[in-house]
Amino acid sequence: MTNRKPFARIAITLPEETLAAADALAARHDRSRSWIVAEAVRQYAAAALHAPAEAAPASLGPSRREQLSRDAALSPEAPVLAAAEVTPVGPELVPPAEPLAFAQVDDFLDWQRARELGS
Repeated sequence: MTNRKPFARIAITLPEETLAAADALAARHDRSRSWIVAEAVRQYAAAALHAPAEAAPASLGPSRREQLSRDAALSPEAPVLAAAEVTPVGPELVPPAEPLAFAQVDDFLDWQRARELGS
């Protein structure tokens, strides 16, 4: 005899309008929200398994693909530099006497980690 439950608990994030639609379906069919979500996954999986690969729906929406294209066009240093710009700077941090230069982003990250460990 196993102690394994027939269900697994998960957490998902849905847009408000999708959640409202799921709740409306649950009320209309006298089912739980979980049943509605599970049934949607079952139907999607069944359709995707039997559909030709070229007919499968795109996994990413146009706005996400656009964001990924913009991100791919950035240099490797750009995200690190952008993150450094929004890092809070307290009065206890003194800027270096001369500008720092790093040959690689990894060198900057190592320097930053060393500073964090030293404080």
